[in-house]
Amino acid sequence: MTTATAKATTAQGSVGTAHTRVEGRDKVTGTARYAGDLPFTELAYGWLVLSTVARGRIRSMETGPVLAMPGVLTVLHHQNAPRIDSDYIGRLGVPPDPSAALFQHDRVPHLGWPVALVVAETSEQAREAAEALVVHYEEKPHDTAFDGERPDVPSQDTEEKGDLEAELAASAVVVDARYTTPEEHHHPMEPHAATARWEGGRLDVVDSDQGTAWVAEELAKLFSLEPSAVRVRSEHVGGAFGSKGARAHQVAAVMAATALQRPVRVVLTRRQMFSITGYRSPTSQRIRLGADADGRLRALEHRSVNLTSTVFEFVEPCAGVSRVMYDAAAHHTSNEVVRLDVPTPTWMRAPGEAPGSFALESALDELAERCGIDPIELRVRNEPELGPVSGLPFSTRRLTDCFREGARRFGWAERDPRPGLRREGRWLLGTGTAAASFPSGAAPSTAAVTAQADGTFTVRIAAADIGTGARTAITLVAADALEVAPDRVRVRIGDSDFGPAMIAGGSMGTRSWSWAVAVAARELRERLALGGGVPPEGVTVRSDTSEAVRALAQKERHSFGAQFAEVAVDVTTGEVRVRRMLGIFAAGRIVNPLTARSQFIGGMIWGISMALHEEAVRDRASGGHVGADLAGYHVATQADVPLVEADWVDDPDPDDPVGIKGVGEIGIVGAAAAIANAVWHATGVRHRSLPIRPDRVLAAAEGAPDA
Repeated sequence: MTTATAKATTAQGSVGTAHTRVEGRDKVTGTARYAGDLPFTELAYGWLVLSTVARGRIRSMETGPVLAMPGVLTVLHHQNAPRIDSDYIGRLGVPPDPSAALFQHDRVPHLGWPVALVVAETSEQAREAAEALVVHYEEKPHDTAFDGERPDVPSQDTEEKGDLEAELAASAVVVDARYTTPEEHHHPMEPHAATARWEGGRLDVVDSDQGTAWVAEELAKLFSLEPSAVRVRSEHVGGAFGSKGARAHQVAAVMAATALQRPVRVVLTRRQMFSITGYRSPTSQRIRLGADADGRLRALEHRSVNLTSTVFEFVEPCAGVSRVMYDAAAHHTSNEVVRLDVPTPTWMRAPGEAPGSFALESALDELAERCGIDPIELRVRNEPELGPVSGLPFSTRRLTDCFREGARRFGWAERDPRPGLRREGRWLLGTGTAAASFPSGAAPSTAAVTAQADGTFTVRIAAADIGTGARTAITLVAADALEVAPDRVRVRIGDSDFGPAMIAGGSMGTRSWSWAVAVAARELRERLALGGGVPPEGVTVRSDTSEAVRALAQKERHSFGAQFAEVAVDVTTGEVRVRRMLGIFAAGRIVNPLTARSQFIGGMIWGISMALHEEAVRDRASGGHVGADLAGYHVATQADVPLVEADWVDDPDPDDPVGIKGVGEIGIVGAAAAIANAVWHATGVRHRSLPIRPDRVLAAAEGAPDA
């Protein structure tokens, strides 16, 4: 392709314009294949057997009768499974979660712990045999009761600035309240699935995950393999939300494929996902705010406690949101854990910020009420010029602009601040607002861009599209960097052979991948401008952003937003209905408005679910869930979702080559708080525990001081 030809077909400005998903047709027509769909010759099927006790040891297994059942090929367990290495230091500088180290001992740390894998010729045979396997346990007393006031909580992540008690004592107004959130589960529509096989001396795993390079690295370390000996592919992913990393099912599939020397597929059931793919821990959070009479904060304390398992320490960093949101002379924040006989929690969409913002933004609303100040004005008065704890400058911070635009569009100025005044028949009406923030980071990534002889371009990067539209965003970024039309760019993702790249997580995926792709594409464009044509094998340029990312100046980098909600509360039944929601966000340069808006709205709908519906309940006697399925675990459905609108203000990050921040998680942050604050405005009763169930509303109406 000559330079003249390239210029003639250029379509500048693809980033920022709405584009349908490049793989959309494949998905809606069923052409797209997911991890559990791909056919393999001589494929066998594994079915995990999970423990039926919450704490104890395995005494014995009756494998003989199971091995004699039709189609059964093997039963793997702690006495015959391969030994694996779980002592290495992982990518983030911490040991891996031992939950992935299957069948290495006889200990049972929680109900639903994998104790065996039955492999058979068909999935039906494997399931029947797995359900027939008799396991004898030495059962021990267990403890699954979460209490944020437990005295054995070890101090974890703590940051302190100023004399908290002195500032509280000097404050004209003090809020001291405890907020709780329940156990929540991220159940993507596509269950976790993996197929493992050995091919040409390499381990090949077809998986559903959030980062093929990450999973490949974990499997290589667990099985003591050279990194080059492991390939993980994950072309299409039907949702993840933080749950699809290195998990037990992949390890089980690799073990079985190694033992049988044939491909083995392991797919988890919905019920199994409640036990072994992680969840958001319940939290108990104490907020203490001290302010002058005009609402200016003097003291801010945010202490959060979550549960974790006895095999791995996972911290839900709820207090982190308070370190960046509001200024105060004294800041004390801490995240602490209680170790219980439960599965290990994990990252779930906006980990820390989602439950943390419910507590913080509810407390800010209480402070506004006591000071007699409009909730938006109170937040504006406490806007920091620098990071309240770090002292670092913000890359950009347009939170006030989000509130102003949102208030204008929502009609906030017409709001009577007094609660319990608006009524339509049996419905009490109220409105509420809350702020949102989520960190905006970038991680080192590699990419390759190839100019093909036919005038098209191929991008290769180990990115993951978990339903967010990442393929399309990368296509638009590459097209702009190459100065060509998007239809001349083909993006290949989801293959660890493409080299290291950031996972789809932490709202860092698109930013990290786009950086690497833009660097390679621009260099390729410059090389093509020198002339000489494109040979049949193409011209390829590779990039690695490691040095550039490490060279970033230290700043507070975050996306921000303002959430607004209107609710109706039925005083006779306790039902809460969200009537409308509006979110205005400042989240960097928006690559594709079409899919970005879907991300924002999806997060806000999850906020409705969080505020009113979601709650996983454990039976203390068994240590397991009550209703471990999507019938017993309530989520917002079509009838629960009203008019939800999302928009944004212009907010490009000056330190990013494309101007991106991140949109994947901020939509849920603050949404539950805005709804809870609206319920207060409707009823005059403050709900400090989620979800706001009808029984809690009725109990509050009958005279309970707080729900």
